[in-house]
Amino acid sequence: MDSLHASAPDASAHKHGGPLTATLHDLQHIFRDRLEAFVAFGQPNAAPAPSVALVRTLTSDDLVACAARASAWHRAGSATPLLLTIDEFAGSLDAFPVEFGEIIDTHRVLFGVDPFAGLSIRAGDLRRACEVQVKSHLLHMRENFVECGARPSAVAALVTDSAPAFALLLRRLAQLDGHAAATNVDLGAFAERRPRLDPRVVGDVLALSSGESAGIDPAKLFPAYLAAVEQLAHFIDAWKLA
Repeated sequence: MDSLHASAPDASAHKHGGPLTATLHDLQHIFRDRLEAFVAFGQPNAAPAPSVALVRTLTSDDLVACAARASAWHRAGSATPLLLTIDEFAGSLDAFPVEFGEIIDTHRVLFGVDPFAGLSIRAGDLRRACEVQVKSHLLHMRENFVECGARPSAVAALVTDSAPAFALLLRRLAQLDGHAAATNVDLGAFAERRPRLDPRVVGDVLALSSGESAGIDPAKLFPAYLAAVEQLAHFIDAWKLA
């Protein structure tokens, strides 16, 4: 598998921006004809809603104008959009293959034409980035556990806050390995079959990443979650792309 390719945009997203509607309106006013595309990405129900604005040029005055509207965007449920040119995005695929790969695969065009058509992530870049991020995830989990004094409430926050990053890494690894990654069920099956992670632990972490915490005690989950991340680090060390 040599690359991950851009998916087609969700046509319905052109009409339904949700919490991003006000953000788009402001960006159109600020950038006018320099705004080439505006896309949402990630889970459709993510809060705050993430987005990317692709612009022809970007100046310090533009940043000042955006800064003046940021509080209003946040109140409306929109995260601060990522602002960059299409050349900057395309030229950074090797630097941010995990993050930009997620944007490419999950984007929904709200304005303009699809800015990612024809763009792809190289498998080698993605594999190296996954290795760095898995090991960074492991080191930060250990460090943050010690720093929080092992207090249950802080450990629970640590586990919950780190769950989306774990889910993203697992998605990228599954897709790179040629496995389905559209749902948490898909990811759980991949995690059990390939890196041989405990499916119950992975299922709980993925549920937390989706905001589904019913019946899950994040603090008690920490030891098994940490063991799963350790196992994932061993897996990627030994992993050789076909």
